[in-house]
Amino acid sequence: MLTRIDHIGIACFDLDRTVEFYRSTYGFEVFHSEVNEEQGVREAMLRINGTDDGGASYLQLLEPVREDSTVAKWLAKNGEGVHHIAFGTADVDADAAEIRGKGVRVLYDEPRKGSMGSRITFLHPKDCGGVLTELVTAATGAHAEHAEQTEH
Repeated sequence: MLTRIDHIGIACFDLDRTVEFYRSTYGFEVFHSEVNEEQGVREAMLRINGTDDGGASYLQLLEPVREDSTVAKWLAKNGEGVHHIAFGTADVDADAAEIRGKGVRVLYDEPRKGSMGSRITFLHPKDCGGVLTELVTAATGAHAEHAEQTEH
């Protein structure tokens, strides 16, 4: 089912400032950045280890681009910090269905577009020990394609 920890999502008020903290403190560099209009966020993915074509883990820094986004609402309530944990899977549809069958609420009926063309869904934190949990199926070749487009 789940194959790895794909990333840890961190909500922040100022993406550029937060990227600079992780760069200057830990030496992490931006692997990919984009604005996801559907989710209402500007994000930066920082690779922690591994290689572009496998085994890598990431930090996903999230800054809201509109006040009605889920991340903006979360920040207003909780402040900056860990927002979610994401597990990689080869088949987000099948795994979400299996997990739903075990009584866990899946937040999207159909997976949505995530970072780098991935397909994602979330599991309700109240059913996951208080942790917002994301399931991610990476787009084929997404890591290699976006490695050439790194912006920082």
